[in-house]
Amino acid sequence: MTPSLDHLRRCTVAADLGAARTRLYLRQTGLIVDEPSIVAVNIRNGSLIAVGTPAERMHGRTPASIRVVKPINGGTVVDIEMAQRMLRAMVGTKLRRALRRKPMLRVAACVPHDADPLARRAAYETLIGLGARRVELVDSLLSAGIGAGLPVERPEAAMIIQCGATRTQVAVLSLGSIVAAENVPVGGDTVDRALVQHLRNHHELLLPGQAVRPLHRSLCESDRDRAEVHGRDVATGLARTVVVDPQSLRLAVRTPLTSLLDAIRSVLHRCPPDLVADLADRGIVLTGGAAELPGLDATIRESTGMPVRIADAPGRCAILGLGAMLEGRLHPSDTPPPVDLEVTAPMPGHDREPGEEPAREERPARGRRRLRLRDRGPRGDGGGQSEREDSGPRTDEPSPV
Repeated sequence: MTPSLDHLRRCTVAADLGAARTRLYLRQTGLIVDEPSIVAVNIRNGSLIAVGTPAERMHGRTPASIRVVKPINGGTVVDIEMAQRMLRAMVGTKLRRALRRKPMLRVAACVPHDADPLARRAAYETLIGLGARRVELVDSLLSAGIGAGLPVERPEAAMIIQCGATRTQVAVLSLGSIVAAENVPVGGDTVDRALVQHLRNHHELLLPGQAVRPLHRSLCESDRDRAEVHGRDVATGLARTVVVDPQSLRLAVRTPLTSLLDAIRSVLHRCPPDLVADLADRGIVLTGGAAELPGLDATIRESTGMPVRIADAPGRCAILGLGAMLEGRLHPSDTPPPVDLEVTAPMPGHDREPGEEPAREERPARGRRRLRLRDRGPRGDGGGQSEREDSGPRTDEPSPV
């Protein structure tokens, strides 16, 4: 095990700060938080009204005095203060009771593969503000590969596509490291916007954001010849129902997926031929919340000619893989040293080697005090005053205490 993996085994909490959902994993307990990354704020006094699922239900239905915000975008914390308030409200007493006897809180967090130093620093500052004394930043592609059950530590190729809300990461893993990776700004929200734009341009229907998800069923049901969509007329502003062809919806969704297919070809082109041969049998694994988008696996399978499967619980692969590292379920003797699991921006004073005793703070030496006791009455042979000294010359003159 490398020192960085050893540090991960000493962490207590794992965090996956995603644009769509925030997940926290507690060692020896499991997943304790799985909520949407959204907050409802009263703009008059700045107080939190709702966090997570209740705030998501308010989206698009709030008065002017309430604002619904997302402090995390594309796996990057864009509002540190609001993200900290959101996490405190989500955690509540769940984490405080478990960590009551753990003053040295260590947290491991997932970050995107191409995260810049500012994005890494934002994640670090967010968790430090919650009371963490040390933060380990781990590549989300590696943790998602482990959570999906891929043999990332073996000398074999494993291809993973992590489909998020605002971005999609494509990578080939081998020997515990990333051989080739590509990032495209296409995610579940991009597909939803494509459907909304299609209905607006071709049917003059304005569709709210939460009404897009039911349309996903029509994308995978090939036997359906029509689908009813309820929305607001662009010209009159009145409620209206239109009947659309599911095939036209599939074509509208396929357009933004073109960049994703190009990224897959680019990653395969940069891989060594031996690894590509391994992928011909093992195929591609889809993870992330948008991996269950209807027709996505079939589109990738048709474009690449390779087997494609969706991981079990794809949205939780990253946090479960990071939790497996905390639990130490990876065998050190079988795991070669990964090059991407590195600690970034450690807390000052916590960069010592594993097993090293913390340096004790040097305190200025204090002079020994002279302790004098006043006897209230005669006792034995000595009466009046009696004194006890630690140092210094003795004196017969009493000193008031």
